[in-house]
Amino acid sequence: MLEAALLVVYPMLVAFGGASDLLTMTIRNRVSILLIMGFVLLSLASGLPLAAWGTHALGALVVFPVCFLFWTLGWMGGGDAKFLTAIALWIGFTPELAGFVLLVSVYGMFLTMGLLYMRTNVVLPNPLARQEWIVRLHDRKSGIPYGIAIAIAGLQIYPMTAWFQMIGSGL
Repeated sequence: MLEAALLVVYPMLVAFGGASDLLTMTIRNRVSILLIMGFVLLSLASGLPLAAWGTHALGALVVFPVCFLFWTLGWMGGGDAKFLTAIALWIGFTPELAGFVLLVSVYGMFLTMGLLYMRTNVVLPNPLARQEWIVRLHDRKSGIPYGIAIAIAGLQIYPMTAWFQMIGSGL
């Protein structure tokens, strides 16, 4: 049962956060809260050692101040900052965290460049212009739904984490 939870909880919530940002330009607080609660419950259920709890907390504590700074400067939305921090909790202060942050940066760059290009060079055809979420993405005054880049990177890095290795080992 724990293996099934590890295969579902994190990937489902991360994918939902990315899809939510794509469709609504919002990542609700409940997504980040559920990620944190899922981490706590699965850590307890798996018997995660106390030292590992500290490593995971340190991952979030290293990422959060940077995200908070980016939020105060207007470079990142608050939902994105909380979402990225909750994912960092799952990853922990490990080499995978650096890979995650690097992937978020690269995917975020491509997402931003793609949206800026689309917003300045592409006229939406009528069927697409009737889709509210596409119109919002196309609007030059809209922000960048960075949660998409965060989610893709989070899903890509998950198989490299200790959580996924627990699944393969049969716990």
